[in-house]
Amino acid sequence: MKKTKVAFIYDFDETLSTTYMQDYLLIPKLGLKPETFWKKANAWSADNMADQVTGSMYYFTKIAKEKGICLSKEMLEDCGRNIEYFEGVETWFDRINNFGKYLDLDIEHYIVSSGYEEIIEGCSIRPYFKGVAGCAFAFDEKGVPVWPARVVNYQAKVQYLSKINKGLKKLDDKAVNEYIPDENRRIPYTRIIYFGDGQTDVPSMKMVKDRHGTAIAVYKPKSHKKRKAIQMLKDDRVNFALPADYREGKGIDTAVKAVLYRIAVLRDLEEMQKEEYKKIK
Repeated sequence: MKKTKVAFIYDFDETLSTTYMQDYLLIPKLGLKPETFWKKANAWSADNMADQVTGSMYYFTKIAKEKGICLSKEMLEDCGRNIEYFEGVETWFDRINNFGKYLDLDIEHYIVSSGYEEIIEGCSIRPYFKGVAGCAFAFDEKGVPVWPARVVNYQAKVQYLSKINKGLKKLDDKAVNEYIPDENRRIPYTRIIYFGDGQTDVPSMKMVKDRHGTAIAVYKPKSHKKRKAIQMLKDDRVNFALPADYREGKGIDTAVKAVLYRIAVLRDLEEMQKEEYKKIK
């Protein structure tokens, strides 16, 4: 029997990693503390009426140029090797994939993040993902990032979610708004699990939940962000609000396995129903 496809879609910063990916090495390379950089970048964005995600990308190139620091794609990828993950993340993918196989489910993992694709390409867990949609830089002839080529904010996250649902390529922007009947979509929302932590994830999580998929708000254990995650649950935007601990037997592991069981059971019931209807013909 052909395995049923399921999509796990993750934000990255503070969902899989313990903080923003730029904080580990990239910002220190600029000689700044993360809190100082983000404060200045957000102020620049506000002063120039720029989207914060777009503004921060430009601000990186601006500060690097002012300080005479040569950014490059290779340097950004190298920053990915310094990322720290929440407990259980690095063993999560093999474990949950094997559990899926037991249920005849083929789990595909995707990242849809406002973080930088170039940094994600260098991280240890990159091989587990079928696709990565993140912010990306345009590079000049010397390989230096000069401008944002793609920006992933909360609106773009919804668009990439729709592309995964319909089976479209990452850069296939023309087809994303075309009508495709639900039965012809590659992975229906009922078989999508979305993991996110922040405001840029809320529209995507709400859309997944409203279409009978599963949305999980994760939060850093023992942090004030637990309150925000529970508020999302209270506001009916997510199905679960759980600490970002991916170890076996913890909340995320238990909830996701229960959802996978439900997906498998509903699939089997649907197949049984189809066989029953054949008796009528």
